[in-house]
Amino acid sequence: MRIILDGMGGDNAPAAVVEGAVLASKEIEHEIQIIGQQELIQAELAKYKYDEKKITVIDAREVISNEEAPVRAVRSKKDSSIVRGINMVKKGEGDIFISAGSTGALMAGGLFILGRIQGIDRPALASVYPIVGSIPSLLVDAGANAECKPNNLLEFGIMGNIYMEKVLGRKNPRVGLVNLGAEAAKGSTLTKAAYDLLEHSDMNFIGNVEARDVPKGACDVIVADGFTGNVILKLTEGLAWNILKLIKSKFTDGAKAKLGAALLLDKMKELKKEFDYSEYGGAPILGVKGPIVKMHGSSSANAVKNTILKGIPFVEGNVVDTIQNSVLEIEEITLGE
Repeated sequence: MRIILDGMGGDNAPAAVVEGAVLASKEIEHEIQIIGQQELIQAELAKYKYDEKKITVIDAREVISNEEAPVRAVRSKKDSSIVRGINMVKKGEGDIFISAGSTGALMAGGLFILGRIQGIDRPALASVYPIVGSIPSLLVDAGANAECKPNNLLEFGIMGNIYMEKVLGRKNPRVGLVNLGAEAAKGSTLTKAAYDLLEHSDMNFIGNVEARDVPKGACDVIVADGFTGNVILKLTEGLAWNILKLIKSKFTDGAKAKLGAALLLDKMKELKKEFDYSEYGGAPILGVKGPIVKMHGSSSANAVKNTILKGIPFVEGNVVDTIQNSVLEIEEITLGE
């Protein structure tokens, strides 16, 4: 397998990207190709000992920033790390593209270069959602589509269901629809129509899930439009880190508190790890004709390493082909709309 890694994407590139690649290469036999401005990447690689047969560099002179209009940037910057990397996947020169760069550019590149899977109306961003004290869930859509139609939510559920089974190893995952009430009749016109489609699918659909129950692990695949999904994700992330910050301040306030903190240090580290996005890898873009994974913009070397490791079953599980083969089910369900 050949893993194509964007060396210029993210706040900490290329340093964190290169370090993460080196760490991952020690655990896998697959080839990693880092694409970007060669002299910068080579300068970072020079800091480490690594197998030169497993890590190589591909020169790409341009960089797409988060401030640029995604569609225009993808069309004009042909020699950018993002455009070159996605093109390599399309040409069969790489099996998966991983980047911490612009989400908009990755979505645009996936659509324009790879194309949508036939029958999928809207590709989606699938993000691992941490569940305290339990195995994580998968949130689809995590921010790619602010406005959706009912069949889009059905697509998100089916794609998330496949990814959860093939990559995360969860058999017969529970699929839930985010809504303002558990009853089937609750919600907007969108969620009511989506509920009916999901209910008549072959998935293990458990019905509506209220936002307060999402962090409890109420379902394995959390289905939402991109606006709602992104709000849930960002709110959870902000709340978790603020709670951890508050706990830390309480445990360092005075001698007794510090003593208690020392006794609970291992448990505190475990709790922090459960909320640490770097442990879960990146978010796959589901619905395009090739594996693309989006990492957090501020990804550390550990996050890069874990994204590479967890991107491997995305390819080995033939997730793209499985989604393609499941499109007929979507078409049958939505035929009567």
